[in-house]
Amino acid sequence: MLKNTILLFFTLLITNLYSQTVSYKLMMSRPQSHYYEVEMEVSGYKGKSFDVKMPVWAPGSYLVREFSKNLNLVKAFNENGEPIKVSKVTKNKWNIAKSKAKKVTIKYEVYAFELTVRTSFLDLTHGFVSGTSVFMYTEKSKNSAGKLEIVPHKDFSTITTALKKEGETNTYLFDNYDQLVDCPIEIGNQKVFDFDAAGVHHTVGMYGEGNYDIEKLKIDMAKIIESTSNVVGVNPNKQYTFIIHNVVDGQGGLEHMNSTTLSVNRWTYEGSAYLKFLSLVAHEYFHLWNVKRIRPIELGPFNYDEENYTTLLWVMEGVTSYYDELILLRAGYYTEEIYIAKLLSSLNYVEGTVGSRIQPVAHASFDAWVKGYRPNENSSNTSMTYYSRGAVIAACLDAMIIKESNGSKKLDNFMRHLYDKYYLELERGFSDIEFQNELEEFIGYDLDTFFNDYIYGTKVIDYKTIFSPIGVNAVYTGESRPSFGAYLSQSGNKLIVRRIRSNSASENAGLSVNDEIIGCNGYRVDKADFEKMIGNLKEGDQLSILISREDVLYELKVTMLNYERPQYQFLLVDDEKTNKLQKTWLSVDK
Repeated sequence: MLKNTILLFFTLLITNLYSQTVSYKLMMSRPQSHYYEVEMEVSGYKGKSFDVKMPVWAPGSYLVREFSKNLNLVKAFNENGEPIKVSKVTKNKWNIAKSKAKKVTIKYEVYAFELTVRTSFLDLTHGFVSGTSVFMYTEKSKNSAGKLEIVPHKDFSTITTALKKEGETNTYLFDNYDQLVDCPIEIGNQKVFDFDAAGVHHTVGMYGEGNYDIEKLKIDMAKIIESTSNVVGVNPNKQYTFIIHNVVDGQGGLEHMNSTTLSVNRWTYEGSAYLKFLSLVAHEYFHLWNVKRIRPIELGPFNYDEENYTTLLWVMEGVTSYYDELILLRAGYYTEEIYIAKLLSSLNYVEGTVGSRIQPVAHASFDAWVKGYRPNENSSNTSMTYYSRGAVIAACLDAMIIKESNGSKKLDNFMRHLYDKYYLELERGFSDIEFQNELEEFIGYDLDTFFNDYIYGTKVIDYKTIFSPIGVNAVYTGESRPSFGAYLSQSGNKLIVRRIRSNSASENAGLSVNDEIIGCNGYRVDKADFEKMIGNLKEGDQLSILISREDVLYELKVTMLNYERPQYQFLLVDDEKTNKLQKTWLSVDK
């Protein structure tokens, strides 16, 4: 009897919990105002009040963006249309005094005039919705299913989203709040085309004019998707949606479980720019595994109220950045030589940046919220992007796995292992120590020194030792040369200092960012003149520069110093002993 009573209690508890439902209505009656009108209908709540919240960030973009700043006055009404008291509690939370109301409709407007992959936009040409910047939520109904009704402006004919459509209406279904905001929405008159790849049906919504060829895109995107899917070996989706914004200032992409938004220059579909576009497709598509399913435990379920810290963004973004170029090799768009040049470019960028010796890649991951998305003129001296350094580390791990397995395994197999164990079996993310333990077990030896030196430390990686077993000779080619130590740009008729390297001749002389260099050694100079004058100087040579700082003139004495920028060269070795392992690494999909 007691057992049945307890079972009944928990059944009623769960029923009450999941009877609390939320649905939304999205309207855009005056697109020229840039305002979305949102109605949020909440029912089934017990108690006299409840809270609604607006997220402060968009998953995949690690910066608190304070989306509540774009909301106008929040209003609430009961089922009879009578006003209900609304009180703002914190920067992103409102209390709704529902009293005896059985159903509450919350109405608010969202100003949307920032067209990026992580924010929302609306004008007379189209609308784009990034969910966390538009839809509020309640804690108790975050895991409840619901509906979204979209009422397009009369001049908009097409809606593109990965949300499941209910019949022939403009009503869409979601399983929970996470899914709702993980499916961006394009509303307008975009061109739409479809193709199949890797057993998945793909829909592409193209906003904006450009030099693209739809039939070519179908072929090339399908090739990229096939090669990307081959990495893990299984594609978890049945449907996938691309939203592509063809604009002047493309900003890249943002990943989702079964969709992505890409923002690219409208003339990107030819030559080397087109290869960069295909690399972006590969990058964002690979995220449907790495980040959305293979992930740190901190990245889901999400806390939308504040930063979600992890030291593993170098795995999420760095490993993905490694694969986005490797996939173009496997799909046949790069030769081995081109791919090696791409990898080497990333390596030389990483090692040639002063910040690589200051900020460990694990710290770069953790501090993405305060440093990575808020760069300043000194960032190159103090930080390193986890994208590029993570990609280089991923290449090293790939080489180590190939060597230790004698070519029977590579990084692909490790990614599949993580997918099977943590996503399919355990249905969760992994901790930092779990990731290292899994990698150690997979490779077959202790990695404490590797992690301490290269992940949590800033030592230069021993590239020669790591890559030589797979037929790559890593040669150091850095040379010590005289250096002024400042990056300059010509702004109209002014020569402006933009960045200064730490411990350089410029810093020692007292030069600062934003200084205007007017003259050198008694002569007025522009950028070309100045670079020519310092180009033939040797270590110890001096020059006198006249600068303007806040309209005050100063004369500075600069003594040239030598600077050795670390640099490497990769040479593929044709050696019978390593050919098998080299082919394992640089294999092309058949």
